[in-house]
Amino acid sequence: MFVQVIQGQVTDAERAHAALDQWVAELAPRATGWLGTTAGVTEDGRFIALARFESAEAARRNSESPAQDAWWTEFSSALGGDATFHDTEDVVVDLQGEPDAAGFVQVVQGAGSNPERARELMGQDSEPWAEFRPDVIGSVAALYDDGDYTMAVYFTSEAEARVGEKKEPPPKLKAQMDELQSLAAGPPTFFDLKHPWLYSPS
Repeated sequence: MFVQVIQGQVTDAERAHAALDQWVAELAPRATGWLGTTAGVTEDGRFIALARFESAEAARRNSESPAQDAWWTEFSSALGGDATFHDTEDVVVDLQGEPDAAGFVQVVQGAGSNPERARELMGQDSEPWAEFRPDVIGSVAALYDDGDYTMAVYFTSEAEARVGEKKEPPPKLKAQMDELQSLAAGPPTFFDLKHPWLYSPS
């Protein structure tokens, strides 16, 4: 899988949302290899999107389309300044349900001191974690060579997520969580998408 993360400050959230709706309706049917997009705007106007493709080649073909270029020109006019892009094929997916059913998405960005170990920890004990946190539908993590990462975590609702994050995990899961947190190189940045825009091929 290939993930492109796009982010920037938005000046007109409704216009940006409408533009993404337009992309899905008009351009997505021709975007071969597109797997879905998770996007939204935080309460302080930060836009972030994770666009998923089967491969970097599929994403490249889409970006080279004249229709895509025209659409981006229109979409970017809803942003206050330039957007930034982060691309990777190092993606870890952990799903217990249907992400498009999420009522709340939290995107986390940060850096780690040991990406390989972090990847191992994220791949362990999916079933016990799902039992402990039934509010978590799943996650998609985009990892970069320098240890940076962007992770989208899908929740049933924000209210259930807030209750879940206060629960004390059992010892084994707590040890994993503590080790993962110990690998962080500085505090992470959170994007709370209270009204996520969730798209997938029809």
